[in-house]
Amino acid sequence: MITLLHNPRCSKSREALALLEEAGADVQVRRYLDDPLDAAELEALIQRLEGELSSLVRQNEPEWKALGADADEPHQVVEALLAHPRILQRPIADDGRRAIIGRPPEAIRALLD
Repeated sequence: MITLLHNPRCSKSREALALLEEAGADVQVRRYLDDPLDAAELEALIQRLEGELSSLVRQNEPEWKALGADADEPHQVVEALLAHPRILQRPIADDGRRAIIGRPPEAIRALLD
């Protein structure tokens, strides 16, 4: 089972969902803006994240800039995402062992192997 943290308004997120569905993957879609991750879920996601922690947040968003937070500090990233779920990078595919940011969407193919 792959959980896709999804924003249907995002073209990259829609592409990632289509890629997973076309591959026949068992996908659970979680619209993280409607159903935000809690602190424990974010901390666990960070542990599984492949790549730099700083890539988890949309650092060009005004909400992030206003916080003046350190994108390499897990506690600050979690606090920022709890306050502003919109700044979570998307899409993210998570199979429970690894979490991959789908930028580009093709990056999530690594979970299909």
